[in-house]
Amino acid sequence: MTIQATDAVLLDMHERMVRIRIFEEEAGKLMENGKVPGALHLYVGQEAVASGVMVHLNDDDHITSTHRGHGHVVAKGGAFKEMYAELYGKADGYCKGRGGSMHICNMEIGMLGANGIVGGGIPIAMGAAFAKKYRKTQEVAVSFFGDGASNEGSFHEAANMAALYKLPLILVCENNGFGEYTRQDAHQAIVDVADRAAGYGMPGVVVDGMDAIAVYEAAGEAVARARKGEGPTLLECKTYRYYDHVGVRGMGLSYRTDEEVEHWKQRDPITMLESRLVEQGILTKRKITNIHKRIREDAKQAIEFAEKSPLPDPSELLDDVYYVQA
Repeated sequence: MTIQATDAVLLDMHERMVRIRIFEEEAGKLMENGKVPGALHLYVGQEAVASGVMVHLNDDDHITSTHRGHGHVVAKGGAFKEMYAELYGKADGYCKGRGGSMHICNMEIGMLGANGIVGGGIPIAMGAAFAKKYRKTQEVAVSFFGDGASNEGSFHEAANMAALYKLPLILVCENNGFGEYTRQDAHQAIVDVADRAAGYGMPGVVVDGMDAIAVYEAAGEAVARARKGEGPTLLECKTYRYYDHVGVRGMGLSYRTDEEVEHWKQRDPITMLESRLVEQGILTKRKITNIHKRIREDAKQAIEFAEKSPLPDPSELLDDVYYVQA
């Protein structure tokens, strides 16, 4: 049964997608200008995936993310101020400046963390799903990962256990065609990662990851299935990242053409959704412009907040650090 998106849902997804795009564009500028430390892996181009999935979730549903995790935090309800402060390594960040870009999290909204380890978040989400089944709730866990991560043992082990125990886990493969700088056909003999679901006895679904409505419908079925106790789903979203693996300009490696990037931009997920919203009379072009303007102002104020935020006090270095003594 197809889950239809209401006008309210379409507006919700649009808001989340624009928030992701603007947050990432501004974050990319900060990195390129040396304003924030370390490397940022930007989510621009993939906004339909996070938004189309996350609109089905609430704060009690948990997610795990990847090194490219800002979009997931934003779509799950993360606030710009605390996110930018974390990128700056400031005390007002979600992780008090200790997590940075690749380890940002917010437990209050069910975001268990971005993860610098490829495939590292998958077993964590599986564990969260196990806890939900053990407690007999109707909550779900969602793990986002890339095509490269589906080659990792962590994916296969988690998929096997989730299927065996019918855990409420949705495995979302954001297949953007590259494992870092390596094309999918150079690291996998399959075209669709979703084919791997059959080996574990779960549904495998391929969806257009540039189409927010298509993602919404497929994710809705997977989430509903999990909430009913029918087990996990592997949802593969075919998408594309506009910027390089790291930052905007990246490392200058020639692994894709400008023509390829432009081809994918012709199917920009935000532009396509906005066209539908205008055609259906849900939004006008003026209202869309105002939405972008409002969110850009939010980003500007959040960056100012982050820049004024204090650095962590060195005396707190060992706070929240634990070990087990044998």
